[in-house]
Amino acid sequence: MIARRLRAGVTTAICDPHEIANVLGAEGIRYFLDSSLETVMDLRVNLSSCVPATAFETAGASLEIEDLLPFREHPKVIGLAEFMNFPGVLTRDPKVLAKLAAFQDGHIDGHAPLLSGLGLNGYLAAGIRTDHEATSAEEALEKLAKGMTILMREGSVSKDLEALAPILTPDVSAFVALCTDDRNPLDIAEEGHLDSMIRRLIAKGIRPLDVYRAASWSAANAFGLKDRGTLSPGKRADIVLLSDFEDCRVSQVISGGVIADHNAFSQRNIIVPVGLDSVKVDVVSAAKFDIPARNSEADVIGVVPGRIITEHLKRMLPVSGGKTLVDPEQDVLKVAVVERHKGTGNIGLGFVNGFGMTRGAIASSVGHDSHNICVVGADEQAMAHAVNRVIEMKGGFAVADADGVKAELALPLAGLMSLEPFEAVKEHLEDLRGAAKALGCTLAEPFLQVAFLPLPVIPHLKITDLGMFDVDKFELVDQGS
Repeated sequence: MIARRLRAGVTTAICDPHEIANVLGAEGIRYFLDSSLETVMDLRVNLSSCVPATAFETAGASLEIEDLLPFREHPKVIGLAEFMNFPGVLTRDPKVLAKLAAFQDGHIDGHAPLLSGLGLNGYLAAGIRTDHEATSAEEALEKLAKGMTILMREGSVSKDLEALAPILTPDVSAFVALCTDDRNPLDIAEEGHLDSMIRRLIAKGIRPLDVYRAASWSAANAFGLKDRGTLSPGKRADIVLLSDFEDCRVSQVISGGVIADHNAFSQRNIIVPVGLDSVKVDVVSAAKFDIPARNSEADVIGVVPGRIITEHLKRMLPVSGGKTLVDPEQDVLKVAVVERHKGTGNIGLGFVNGFGMTRGAIASSVGHDSHNICVVGADEQAMAHAVNRVIEMKGGFAVADADGVKAELALPLAGLMSLEPFEAVKEHLEDLRGAAKALGCTLAEPFLQVAFLPLPVIPHLKITDLGMFDVDKFELVDQGS
């Protein structure tokens, strides 16, 4: 993945290892930092600020300020990663304030979807200065006016480029940067990375100077990397040579003075993988996904294609034999989160709209942010097949129908990463995409869409291993009769 992004012209990546940190804690951050010392691309790390993201889910680890401070002076560490617990900031939670206080002299990354007004003022007063969660021009402009740098996001699920493109003007391009934030390897192979965003923005009529500034200097400046972003004496030799300027076609990349070719990658040391036994849960039966009948409307997660913000829907669903059933005619399927870290036996159950599937199931051990196993399905037997295959693989993606598994990808490193090369992962993902489509799935990127259903810090309705979660009220939904 790093090699593919580097070849697309990305010479520096700034990341938050909170995915692996939620599974393995400090061990995961240490693995990430050790790996960052061996990459041709300059990989900079913001230390994970919210592990777990909330108290309403079961994560594999918990990180307090004492766990983060030993990494504070690592040469690849910039500061504190996206502060997702914005309610904790606004209510002045002592543990939250301790983390913020310790990193006031470094960068503190933001995460504040739909936050505005006085709440946004309070959030910014804590020293947070960037945000990648703006999904409308209005939201972005308020944050810009209050001093935030907006990271314009175009991932595989979170597609905000169209909505935010109008804000990228000469007046503010120094305070707007580009980011991807969860981009599927298939999209990188087929469309590109930041180069794809650049060509799309220019094609929309945005001045090329502003687009390239947002893709380079603005981002470097926002994160305190003053040694790069311009071609000038004394700066880091990060140079991308283009065969086409407006269409951003990359012909050669130099990263830190090193030409990005196969030899540059092969000469690097490989860090021994960690977390190869992170999936700690017994196989499940189809009956585990039964939902008792209720006499009222069901709460349903409404998926919006191209967004990770979901709707909070209400639907009357059919019942039979004391159970609430799926309703493909309303495009309502079951969704479940199976806890996989501590053997609690927790399985959160609910319903989701927007996948279009008429049969089968999709399961994933990539489930932001605690990364339990999330499954969406039209029937319980297929859900069990998919979940059990993920368990057997020690993590990964699986597509199944009532007869068994149809496609899969093993992700044994912490249940999040493959040990295979990019090309092999791409082939598996193509098979998975085809298998999901054969079940009737209408989403262009179903696997990352599944992965965002358990993210309880993004409005409006989500699900964790403890049940359905109302993000607006920041509480579990009462699913009684």
